Amino acid sequence: MTGLIHLFALAALVAAALAGITVWAPRKVWIKAGAIAVAALFIPLAFAGLSDLLSKPKPIHMEWQYRDLAEATVLAGTLREDVAIYLWLRIDGVDEPRAYVLPWDRRVAQALQDATREAEDGGGELLMMLPFETVRDERGALFYALPQEAPPAKDPAPSGPLVFNHPGG
Repeated sequence: MTGLIHLFALAALVAAALAGITVWAPRKVWIKAGAIAVAALFIPLAFAGLSDLLSKPKPIHMEWQYRDLAEATVLAGTLREDVAIYLWLRIDGVDEPRAYVLPWDRRVAQALQDATREAEDGGGELLMMLPFETVRDERGALFYALPQEAPPAKDPAPSGPLVFNHPGG
């Protein structure tokens, strides 16, 4: 949400700056009034547009901030055959999970289903390799299940003979 506030503030400043340039330029009054009206309309439209984007998954090819990320944890995935593959990803170093959309690809959808089943059966996490890579190697696995962590080691048996004290003597 913080990103939305910063983007909106920047858009409002740009709109105000453009309107200010027009107001101070040697133009007719109706052009100056029109510039102020357009800026006044742009600001709520920018807010509405940015806030609407919060509820939509981002196309995976449009992610530039994390484009070099090696892997991400897949929290959930939904398939809409012949439409898209929707993913809910957790990225290390980012507080909130992010929603992304991949174009429909039967091979990718099958890989997601297989890896999801494997992760559920093994009790581990589902990871996605190079999630924001635009060109994919056909041979590499896109999704894979991380095995469940081994339980902590048990305390070793005490050394020496075991001595049992009988309550009666």
